[in-house]
Amino acid sequence: MQTVRWVGGRVLTGLVTLLGIALLVFMAVRVVPGQAERVLLGPLATQEQRDALVAELGLDRDLASQFGIWISKVVTGDLGTSIVSRQPVLDELALRLPVTATIALMALAIALAVGIPVGVLQALRARRRGGAVVSRVLGGLGISVPEFVLGALVVLLFSSVPLGITIGAFTPVAEDVGRGLLSSLLPALVLSVFCAAATARTTRDAVLGVLVEPYVQAAVARGETPWSIVRHHVLRNATIPILTLAATLLAYLLGGAVIVEGLFNVPGVGSYLLLAMDRRDYAVVQAGVMLAAVVFVVTSVLVELASSLVDPRVSTIGARS
Repeated sequence: MQTVRWVGGRVLTGLVTLLGIALLVFMAVRVVPGQAERVLLGPLATQEQRDALVAELGLDRDLASQFGIWISKVVTGDLGTSIVSRQPVLDELALRLPVTATIALMALAIALAVGIPVGVLQALRARRRGGAVVSRVLGGLGISVPEFVLGALVVLLFSSVPLGITIGAFTPVAEDVGRGLLSSLLPALVLSVFCAAATARTTRDAVLGVLVEPYVQAAVARGETPWSIVRHHVLRNATIPILTLAATLLAYLLGGAVIVEGLFNVPGVGSYLLLAMDRRDYAVVQAGVMLAAVVFVVTSVLVELASSLVDPRVSTIGARS
């Protein structure tokens, strides 16, 4: 019964979070300088044309009415219509989401494949002063260097050196799997740098926390090798913080790749949102941010459920609190 209450509480918290994000996004896009009708119609439009467009978009209603109408449609799966392309936003996002998802999953896979082993190695060599300094410097650089700087350097390198990858000529995986994966590789590598550094740091801290546990000390006393201890005792008990970080990184990659997609001319959700913000396309901006929020909340809930399966104490402690 406690577990059911805990799961229900997490789901309810997620729904309340989404409602709060929806309200914030709705208000944020309306305080951005520049009126949508002026951006769409241009400076030569008459006042009658502007008034007609405002009425068509429903912007002549009060904010409470606008929010109520929008959120009621969102609940039913209607994300609205783009005021620029006049196409349903859901259809527009469906065309671009596979592109962004491919890059995001590639970046996450690279980050986990690099970050987890590096983090474990850093934890095992934490007492070596030289290795600790090097790992901290590299980790700090990976986290602090902005993605647009890395992206610009990569674009400059591959634009000037013939390495077989064409910058700006993106091919979706749906059209050609091989060329699509190759086109996604550079954006994924740029996005994976921060994620790999964050994963390495989280893994290091989690492993160091497990290494001081009594059962690990007992394994050392039995003469088990360090890597045997890591495989059989450490990784399982250090999984929860890594899973939690992976969920956060996935939501970040799906919703936060705007600049990188722009640099590499990727026709994904990020570049679509950037263009929509410039055009004051409210429906697209709201839908895109809500998509990222839904991904984050859903993955967070799923990770908490997975964590409770790995360590049942998680759900027990959560239910008691």
